[in-house]
Amino acid sequence: MTTFGPAAFQLVLLRRMADFQPELADEARRRLGASLADQREANKRWQAMVRSPRSRGALARYRSVLGPPESAERRTIGDLECEALLWPVPLWPDLRFEVLAAPDGAVWNDWLVRAPGAPGPVLDSPEDLRPWSATVDEVARAFAPVRPMEGTAPTRWRLAFEALGRPCVAEFTYGLLQRTSLDQG
Repeated sequence: MTTFGPAAFQLVLLRRMADFQPELADEARRRLGASLADQREANKRWQAMVRSPRSRGALARYRSVLGPPESAERRTIGDLECEALLWPVPLWPDLRFEVLAAPDGAVWNDWLVRAPGAPGPVLDSPEDLRPWSATVDEVARAFAPVRPMEGTAPTRWRLAFEALGRPCVAEFTYGLLQRTSLDQG
């Protein structure tokens, strides 16, 4: 891999997802035509960019790696104004990589979301919560009210909610559902 672009970035996403779903991540890596060595190299280069003392900032890094966003719009979240930028993610054609940036360019959030106009999954029961089938926002809407919980790493989120009268926790990496645990009580 000579340049670091969208394909290498997807390998970085897959590396973290492999912690939960190694088979799905391995299959996706192969669809990208990449070896494990390619994936390790992509992650090494990404980490070097993130940790570089000469780093241009997260938003500039995303723009340099992913190119111009497919769309950018002003968004208000509570009383905060930000810019929401979306990039296509070929591994998941119905998803977009979203970056929420403050007016000064600081990145507040970066994760996968459903592409505008793309149909989301039908989420009626915990059985519908299959790995890689839904985003944080989709699960939060389907099983409201939810309680956000601290993730186990910076790229991870967890939501607690009740399903079928039992406590449930959904875990996400880069905003994409990885696994769900339902209290068997």
